Amino acid sequence: MSEPGYKDAQFDHLSRGLLRLHKALLDDERVSYERVHGRIPSNGEFLQLVLGDAWFAWLRPLSQVMAKLDELGEADELPDGLDTATLLASIRTLLTPSEEGTGFSRHYYEALQREPDVVLAHAAVRKLLQ
Repeated sequence: MSEPGYKDAQFDHLSRGLLRLHKALLDDERVSYERVHGRIPSNGEFLQLVLGDAWFAWLRPLSQVMAKLDELGEADELPDGLDTATLLASIRTLLTPSEEGTGFSRHYYEALQREPDVVLAHAAVRKLLQ
C-alpha cells in the first residue's frame, strides 16, 4: 500500500536528527566506558564494541529505528500494515526517558542528565516528532 509523501522532508530531517542524537549518545557512552575500562585505542575497536559488547546493547533499539527509517527512505512504498503515524508514535515512545525504567528508557534518562549534547539532540528530535 502506497502512502504519498512519506519520503518527504520530515522523514529526512527526522533521520538526520536521530543520527545526531545517536552520535551524541555514542560519544557520551564512550566516555563512560573508557572511565571504567580504559581508553579505546581506535575507532575500529570502538565500532566492534558498539556492535558486540553488552555495555552498548541498550543503544541498539535506536540503531534499529534508524535502520528502519533508512530502509523506508529507499523504498518506493510503505510495507503493508505500516503507516507513518504508527512509526512516529513508536519513535516517540522509544525516546521517552524514564528514571524508573529499564533498558533503553533508563539509560536514555541517565544520558540526558549528564550530557548537554544529548539534551540538545533530544529536543531537536522531539520537535520533529510533533
